[in-house]
Amino acid sequence: MIRRLTSVAATLALAIPAGAQAPDPGDVQLPSKSIAIYVGRDLTADGSVLLGGFGHEPSSHWIEIRPAATHTEGATFAAGVTEEARIPGERIQVPQVPRTLRFITTNYSEFAGFPPPLTNGGLNERHVAARDVWSPSREELRDRTPIPQRGLNYSDLSRIAMERAGTAREAVEIVGALIDEFGYATYGGNSHLFADPEEGWLFINFAGGEGLWAAERLGPGAVRVSYPGYIGDFPVDAREHPDFMASENLVPFAVEQGWWDPDGEEPLNLQRVYGQPFPSSPGDVGPDARFRYPPELEDEIARLAPVSLEDMLALIRDPRWSDDAAGYGQVAHLRRDVPPELGVLWMSITGAVASPFVPVHIGAEDVPPEYRQHRYMTKEADRTFLDPDFGPLEATRSAFRVHKRLLYHTCENPEIFLRPVTGSLEAFEARAIRDQVELEAEVRAFLDGGDAPAARQRLAEAAEGRFLDALALGEFLVEHVERETRERFGIRMPTGDATEGMSLRSGNLPIRCWRPGIDDYPRAHGSYAAAAFVTDPPDGPGWFTVGLLMVLAAGLGGLVGWRVGA
Repeated sequence: MIRRLTSVAATLALAIPAGAQAPDPGDVQLPSKSIAIYVGRDLTADGSVLLGGFGHEPSSHWIEIRPAATHTEGATFAAGVTEEARIPGERIQVPQVPRTLRFITTNYSEFAGFPPPLTNGGLNERHVAARDVWSPSREELRDRTPIPQRGLNYSDLSRIAMERAGTAREAVEIVGALIDEFGYATYGGNSHLFADPEEGWLFINFAGGEGLWAAERLGPGAVRVSYPGYIGDFPVDAREHPDFMASENLVPFAVEQGWWDPDGEEPLNLQRVYGQPFPSSPGDVGPDARFRYPPELEDEIARLAPVSLEDMLALIRDPRWSDDAAGYGQVAHLRRDVPPELGVLWMSITGAVASPFVPVHIGAEDVPPEYRQHRYMTKEADRTFLDPDFGPLEATRSAFRVHKRLLYHTCENPEIFLRPVTGSLEAFEARAIRDQVELEAEVRAFLDGGDAPAARQRLAEAAEGRFLDALALGEFLVEHVERETRERFGIRMPTGDATEGMSLRSGNLPIRCWRPGIDDYPRAHGSYAAAAFVTDPPDGPGWFTVGLLMVLAAGLGGLVGWRVGA
């Protein structure tokens, strides 16, 4: 169903009192960093493990399904950072393993001057998922980081975990061993959250050039929000404990620096000893305080239990943190007793506040060119003209750019557009969730019959159809919202000098749809269905691609099989 905005305007008060004006987001200090949310299988609706989140990078983003590969004996690869990094360094060579696993990921081209392409993890063929999140080390550690620094960077470690790990525990063992042998090149402190269908592990990479790291197991009854990544109380004998791991020097170094007294009454709390205080605390005054205090967010999510896949999609879309700084969205739905080909990662090409999640199975072969790397926001793309070899790819629509446009238009007037846009995105996802049951039954039948190629072909067709449907939905929504904006408000022009560029000015915040009082969060997936521009799609992948063309050709007129609001 397609609705005109005027038909639902009466439903869009969004909890803002009549005649009142929402506060300027520039007056409210909100977080703008990467996030990861883990929910253990005892707290989910279907007994799966859920791991969701996004990265925070001013960069182009694109989706890749990296195939499994074999490597020659003695092969190596370049790792680490260069002199262009935020903390300058030197590249190193790291030995490659004989075989690397297939995995799905989102790549990007810029963060802290690190060499691209960069990644925060994803999902591999063994159903191990990974997220990568900021975790600032204490200033003394950041200041002692050697220049030039040497070691693997966070993206190297995230990619290697996807290429090699068969379980979340194994991911920790692999990453820890690599830091022990080759060191860690930092931008100031980082964390990883690894998960599989049984459990999760939180891993902290500390700055300082000392090779300090620690890891904590997250069991089936755990909820963890890395915002930033953190570990609290930690056993001194962690290397002998089944639920913890650490570098050999973790405890001795803290004692040597006088940061922790083993004879004192205080436990070894890694957040206090090696990290920085959370950006806010429960006692802070202001509507955004609990956004930046992970323990309260964990309590908030635990109260949702049993947590469904839909709940996690809505959490990663939550406009309190999904904004222009959110480079993409991912939710790994980690289920037991599922064939390797049916591992699934739900992927949003940019911030999920303005982009639908698309289910991508590990058995799919590729993604459409519209979801591959384009020049928009790609590092150093403005230095020269386009190479002819990339002409056909660049000629395709950039899904990343389409949904960025939707984000910018929606967030300019979120009290008008946020609900109908969100409702439309979630109608798409609800259909994809329903269709997934039949799709996976077909694929299982192929696999049970020994026809793995047919299974992979079916998954490839489904992925391509869903990706193109998501793009078509985005194009319809952005054109619709832009038309309404132009007619009702006009297109607001910037007040600054264009010669200064379009980068974020000092004192400003990234573009966001959240406003104090705009709604109560967390909210249920599908709760904006009544306001959606697009609902009740026909069955099957490809419906929206065909339907959109018919709608545009008809000038938003009638369409067989659809209902069109006045």
